[in-house]
Amino acid sequence: MQSVVLITIGTLDASLVHRREVFKPVILEGASSVIVSHNHPSGDVTPSRGDREVTARLKAAGQILGIEIRDHIIYGDSRATYVQ
Repeated sequence: MQSVVLITIGTLDASLVHRREVFKPVILEGASSVIVSHNHPSGDVTPSRGDREVTARLKAAGQILGIEIRDHIIYGDSRATYVQ
C-alpha cells in the first residue's frame, strides 16, 4: 500500500519536524519503509545543515523501530537536479 501524508507546513525558511509525527502514520500503515520529502521555496535543492540533521534523526529513529528511511527528497524549482 502507498500513502502520501502531510506532516507539517513550515514557514518561508523553516519547518518543525518531529520524529513522532513522521513515524505515527508509518506505524499505523504497518509500513516497513518510508520516503520523506519536502520543498525548498528558494528553488535550490541543496540540502541544508538542518535537512541533513533531520534525516540523520529520522534514520536513527527508524533503525530503532525497524523502519527504513529509503530516501529524503527535496523539491525545488523546475530545473532537474539530483543531490545524493
